[in-house]
Amino acid sequence: MTSHTWRLQPEGTAHDDWYDARADCHRRLRGPYTGLGTLLRSLVPDAHRARPGLVAHHAVEILSAAPELKDLIGAGPQTLTSLAVPNERTRLYPAKRTRRLAHGIVEFLHGHARELGHALALRFDRVDEADHTDQEFLAILLRRALPDLVMVTVHTGGADLIPELTTALAAHATHTVAQHPYEQENLTEPHKLAQAYVESDGTSHDPAEQAAYRRVDAAERARLHDQRAAELRRSGDWSLRLGAIPYHLEHGSDREAAADAFLEAAEYLVSMGFYHSLLDLAGRGTALVDPAEEPRKYWVLGTKVTTALAVLGQPEEAERRYIELRAMFHQPMLHIFSGYALAMLYTRYYPPELKDHQLAKAHLNNVLALASLLPDHDQRVFQSVFNRNGLALVELHLGNLTEALRLVSTGLADIDRELPAEKHRLHRSVLVHNRGRVYTALGRLEEALADISTVIELDPNYPDYYFDRADVRRRMGDLPGALADYSESITFTAPFWEMHYNRADVRLELGDLAGAIADLGYVLELEPDELDARINLASLLREQGDAAGSLAQVEEGLRHHPGNARLLCARGLLALDAGADQAALRDFDLALTAEPDLVSALANRAALVLKTGDHRTAVADLTRALAIEADNPDLLYNRGYVHQSAGDWELARRDYTAALLLPGADRADLLRQRAECHLALGDLTANQTDLAAAESAASSPNAVADSVRVS
Repeated sequence: MTSHTWRLQPEGTAHDDWYDARADCHRRLRGPYTGLGTLLRSLVPDAHRARPGLVAHHAVEILSAAPELKDLIGAGPQTLTSLAVPNERTRLYPAKRTRRLAHGIVEFLHGHARELGHALALRFDRVDEADHTDQEFLAILLRRALPDLVMVTVHTGGADLIPELTTALAAHATHTVAQHPYEQENLTEPHKLAQAYVESDGTSHDPAEQAAYRRVDAAERARLHDQRAAELRRSGDWSLRLGAIPYHLEHGSDREAAADAFLEAAEYLVSMGFYHSLLDLAGRGTALVDPAEEPRKYWVLGTKVTTALAVLGQPEEAERRYIELRAMFHQPMLHIFSGYALAMLYTRYYPPELKDHQLAKAHLNNVLALASLLPDHDQRVFQSVFNRNGLALVELHLGNLTEALRLVSTGLADIDRELPAEKHRLHRSVLVHNRGRVYTALGRLEEALADISTVIELDPNYPDYYFDRADVRRRMGDLPGALADYSESITFTAPFWEMHYNRADVRLELGDLAGAIADLGYVLELEPDELDARINLASLLREQGDAAGSLAQVEEGLRHHPGNARLLCARGLLALDAGADQAALRDFDLALTAEPDLVSALANRAALVLKTGDHRTAVADLTRALAIEADNPDLLYNRGYVHQSAGDWELARRDYTAALLLPGADRADLLRQRAECHLALGDLTANQTDLAAAESAASSPNAVADSVRVS
């Protein structure tokens, strides 16, 4: 057997075979986070004794990967989403949730290692057989691990890995290949060999065990699987229900029990946002169900597959399967669920060029017609309210804000009036939140703030609400309040780069440059591909006079985004600062080749070529920039200045005059420049008038300073 080993450890560190924790990552054992869950079950008990606060801070991440630890560390912060029973759960986590969980675990491992006083040595086996969650975690761990705190060894059998992990291993770890014979325990009886294969939970690569398993009588093979499933169920570990238990029941004698096990696993997986595993298990579950005999089980599992496909960016395949299910069955609830889902594909999940909001409305109106005929009162009310909420989203996307507000508001009134207060608490909170979002879009910020504050009271541990309230407070001019909301949410959620990105903006507006730089740096530690954060950080470092730090950010950005116009422009500005005009011109040219309408590159190239007396190119660049940003007073000033430098006084005067009519213009400077034009054109009265006005404007407390000028 070929074995591939990758190691991440400090240079000069001798490798030995001792590990703080070792994990078999084969997804057939425990499904998502098989490896990470094993690691945490090993490490967390000691960490909880030594630093319970560290464990509590990362409880969401720990319990998502190792739910069995709930009895030890408690349930962690709960949300209405996590508390909702399956038939009342109306919210899906985004696919990127697992990245946040992975980042949180990396930081937990760093904290635990600091408490121990030595680097953790961690080994992960059979990683090529791991679920997407484990492979994603390892990719992030390899990239972010501090070598003096975490050493990582990864073993695979040579099969393909997800691209992110392949890249991380190549970039951060050393690679060796070895050949290992299979170690057999002198098992010669075929039955014992087959039993050994089953007891490996179908993960053994031993050829003798595999062959014996294939040869054993089908009934006996099923009996062995039934026996192993019962044994694993007695162990009580929940995560076994996501891997080995459904696997054994799938190959056992009781197809009904197997289908129920897959349904149970699928409900959990969709509630946690583990969509790659959901795609696998729900798909296997449908193969166990006869659609003619058990139509509901079949289509429930089938719609779990389509949900996973949609969230994972395959809306076309999701739609194809929804249509297939709708053609197979006539049950009203299937058509209600799938009609809503098809609408969401067309208003949310399809790329912009394939979105069709009118078709989405058509699907939802059909669903509402079906919902109105449901015999059960509570179900009829809820489905009507839920689908009108979906219709409100479509109206929001169409720009029909007043109609969106009406739909959400009437839905909230209906559910409050018609259903008991203890039912659908989650969806009631969703409706209040959505009404707040519509109020925000309408500019009714006080009402938006009230609704989002209400939903925070109802569901205080859900971080997205703080994100939205911070946005409202920022728009209202309450920067300290916005900062407080971002900071509050960060304390109880897994690392969430968007929070730090937005908090950087608020800190910058409050004059906290160091805080803004720290937040942007953390964003890039989490997600190095985030282009806007990279450009903003490079710009702030340049403004602070840290040219070397700014250039390092630009070059790292170009490594992730080769040929990006904005990064090339930023590098050109740094070259310009350093007096390297030719290098700057080369970068501005490259930027404009990549993005011909990049205003910053056009404006800065104009400033550079003006130094050489190339007025024609400077005017052409600024004219093109003004075609994109016609209301930019600085661009008009710059073009006026170029005309003035070329002696085109009338053209310069026109640009200065146009700029003076725009908000944000530097009136004092524009008036002084226009006064020179008047003088050159022989209009002495206008010259004196502008000079006096410039003097007055310069002394005004509202005078604009620090505008970008080509002069």
